[in-house]
Amino acid sequence: MDEEGSPPPPPARRPRGGLSARLLAFNLLLVFIPAAGLLYLGTYEKQLLEAQERSMVQEGRILAAALSEPGALEDEEAPRILARLNQRLESRIRVVDGQGRILADTSRLGPRRERPPAEPGEPGGRGRLLYRVGAAFYAFYHRLLPPGEPALEAREASPSDGRLTGREVDAALSGRYGRTVRPSPAGQRSVTLSIAIPIGRGDASPAGAVVVTSSTWRILQDLYAIRLAIFEVCLASIALAVLLSLLVSKTIARPLQDLRDDAAAILDRRGRLQGSFRRSQRSDEIGELSRALHDLTGRLEAYQRFLESFAAEVSHEFRNPLASIRIAAEMASESQTEEDRRRFLDIAQREVQRMERLLSDLREMTRVDARLESEEQKALSLNALLERVCEGYRLRGSRVVYLFEPPSETITIQASEERMAQVFENLLDNAASFSPENSEVRVRLAREDGAASVRVSDHGPGIPAENMPRIFERFFSWRPDQPDAAQRHTGLGLAIVRTIVEGYGGGVFASNNPEGGATFTVRMPASRTGVFQKSSPRA
Repeated sequence: MDEEGSPPPPPARRPRGGLSARLLAFNLLLVFIPAAGLLYLGTYEKQLLEAQERSMVQEGRILAAALSEPGALEDEEAPRILARLNQRLESRIRVVDGQGRILADTSRLGPRRERPPAEPGEPGGRGRLLYRVGAAFYAFYHRLLPPGEPALEAREASPSDGRLTGREVDAALSGRYGRTVRPSPAGQRSVTLSIAIPIGRGDASPAGAVVVTSSTWRILQDLYAIRLAIFEVCLASIALAVLLSLLVSKTIARPLQDLRDDAAAILDRRGRLQGSFRRSQRSDEIGELSRALHDLTGRLEAYQRFLESFAAEVSHEFRNPLASIRIAAEMASESQTEEDRRRFLDIAQREVQRMERLLSDLREMTRVDARLESEEQKALSLNALLERVCEGYRLRGSRVVYLFEPPSETITIQASEERMAQVFENLLDNAASFSPENSEVRVRLAREDGAASVRVSDHGPGIPAENMPRIFERFFSWRPDQPDAAQRHTGLGLAIVRTIVEGYGGGVFASNNPEGGATFTVRMPASRTGVFQKSSPRA
């Protein structure tokens, strides 16, 4: 704790990027999933191109196999086979001989049955503003991380002499698989993929080649639609993430900041409680935390008042013996006779002994209050403990009779044996001090609703109704028929009993018996009660 008068340390600076920022980052992380899908489109496009190429290769190989009869490749053979296909293929197929002369071309056989529409200027919604915005972000990403683009050849020129040229044709006529990518005509964004398959007819060199050509326009049209859909999902996810972040910030971050502000303002410069947490009516976890903190500060405030009142009561209890000692010392110093001096010194000595008892009981009470929960606790049989305590009082030769009435079962609690023995000894001392000579002090043990209950009854004068609320207060003692009670009783015995029992979560209560006398009941909670085992009743 800081020294008196020194300023308190400044509150820790709240780091930037708190809960609100982390929640926003978490929500934006959810947006990464559709955004990652948008970035994956490049890989998806590559896979579509590979699938299209495999389909074209399959078409070319089938046609090459059909034309692979031994002998020279006849001029009418290839057109006849292509005509049988009835223009069912999407790709353009051409057959060339060994010198590259075109023997057959599907484009010369008439219109296809299901001719796709010509490529529009802005397919797949490219003309929409939303697509253009997304394309701008996509282009920015490609500028930062440019993907590997396929090398493009020059556009295919229309053969004037009936011969077809190109790298793929040259590769196929030399007996290898040929492939090339060219830009599509008329400024289209798609590219044209061309593959060539050699035609073998038993000769050493290929008799010709099958050239399959197809545009990627259909793939791009699907990609444009997918890009637009993913970008719409991204925008919707971002909007939802922002709304959720604002909502969470209002419902979580702001209440937590209010709790932080309450915590900063709850203590004064000396570390004393000067307020409490506001009790929230929310039904969620933050509301539970707020109510728990409110209850916690309430208990701390009650404990602070207890310490303050305890200090005041201790000061009051010490004031009287100190005053008596001071007066006795003054009178002894002024006395003329040895007898008077001895009488005043005896008074001072009795008051010193009273202060020693007060200090001893106060030390015990504060030790119990501070160390009760940290002391070792074990399974404790109340039957055996009460039997030992009562037997010990019988062996002292007390002026009263102690009777213990055990149940037919063993009642076990989890507690410190020393502390529980202290509880029952204080109750027996209190009962004996009020009981007439040769009267009975009865101790009854029972189990009630799973809890352990111990009743200590006497045949004394009972407790006046006006004193019943104060019977467990510190330093309270009512013994009108005992003139020297103040010298022998400090009024802390029952207060220590209540401190121990309530420290274990139980309760202690006082009541008057109908036939006279008083009964003190100690109840230990069911949470501390152990397994009840049958035992033979005492004879």
